[in-house]
Amino acid sequence: MNRDKRHAIFTRLRAHTPEPRTELNYDTPFQLLIAVLLSAQATDVSVNKATGPLFAVAGTPEKMLALGVDGLKSYIKTIGLFNTKAENAIRTCEILLREHGGHVPQTREALERLPGVGRKTANVVLNTAFGQPVIAVDTHIFRVSNRIPLARGKDVDAVEAGLMRHVPAEFRQDAHHWLILHGRYTCIARKPRCGSCVIEDLCEYREKNHD
Repeated sequence: MNRDKRHAIFTRLRAHTPEPRTELNYDTPFQLLIAVLLSAQATDVSVNKATGPLFAVAGTPEKMLALGVDGLKSYIKTIGLFNTKAENAIRTCEILLREHGGHVPQTREALERLPGVGRKTANVVLNTAFGQPVIAVDTHIFRVSNRIPLARGKDVDAVEAGLMRHVPAEFRQDAHHWLILHGRYTCIARKPRCGSCVIEDLCEYREKNHD
């Protein structure tokens, strides 16, 4: 796919959703970090149902740490892998308070040293909370990037590198949100909704679906 076509794709995605944002609910960088940590192998809807009551009583590292692992589990037990996630979140709170003055660090390296935080989670926080033009690659973005194809790769790291190389700079800040929304609601896994796709004529996917 050439540069002009990529530019046209993001121009249309921007026109369709001028101000994209995450569907996770949060008020602070800490709350976003916890929400993303909880969202692994879970839906944003299920995470929001849990974090609403949780953040109302424990929306800071200090208050969440005071809950303890068992106390936190009682709020997130409807989310998959909640035992491990509770342990990681409490340990993360300890590190934030001990090493970062209770603030979420703004570097990928420091974020990835937090329990349960990998490159994707770190990139989401850097992009969404701190406005850094990085691109987090989840299963939706991996699928869409290979399918269109904006950037082909056998793993998420390769796709991320390709997107950072090929997405025009003016779109890089919001590219993650446009692509995840596109993959979640239009370019879905089994039967992409090509008939309602705003970039169908620009997409090079050979097995388009018009059912």
